[in-house]
Amino acid sequence: MIICSAWLSALCGRLPRMTDQEAKADLKRYLQAAREALVWKLDGLSDYEIRRPLTPTGTNLLGLVKHVAGVELWYFGDAFGRPPSERPWSEDDARNNADFWATADESREQIVRMYRRAWAHSDETIDALDLDARGHVPWWPAERSEVTLHQILVHVVAETNRHSGHADIVRELIDGAAGLQADDDNLRIRDQASWENYRNQLERVAEQAGRSMS
Repeated sequence: MIICSAWLSALCGRLPRMTDQEAKADLKRYLQAAREALVWKLDGLSDYEIRRPLTPTGTNLLGLVKHVAGVELWYFGDAFGRPPSERPWSEDDARNNADFWATADESREQIVRMYRRAWAHSDETIDALDLDARGHVPWWPAERSEVTLHQILVHVVAETNRHSGHADIVRELIDGAAGLQADDDNLRIRDQASWENYRNQLERVAEQAGRSMS
């Protein structure tokens, strides 16, 4: 029997045990990629387009950025006793959905700068604390309001990617632009004609399935 160690890990069929710093670095990398993807979806659009509600529930691009900026400040700031000096919305705003849209007086530049300052504040918290550092989320149910930095990192990575996905759909509805990131769209089809053929194929399959199930 082989007793596995770091240098025998290849023989054992697994990588060496991940350190907390490596785990933290992975989570930060995924968080930063989602942040940048969300902000990129604003590029090239007018002030009307970035505010335009494209779903019955009012989902809009600039509102998503405003919301996620506040999310970072609440979770990486208040939850760990590091309240920020400014925030884009309050608890009352969240209750009445005002955190999901920008007023006419709140510029794109103002909200994006706020989001970037939120990144910096969050990253300071992440760098300063261990993954098992304890925090408290008072707006969560009492039975799970005591948290660790690791839990909050996973939560905010998931939430930011969820809203980046919303932004993907909203941007495509505005002008047809799609893709993962500015330097890597991650799309297999490149030309418009092929996309139209692909979509028509899916429509035919959906109609066929609908007839066969009825």
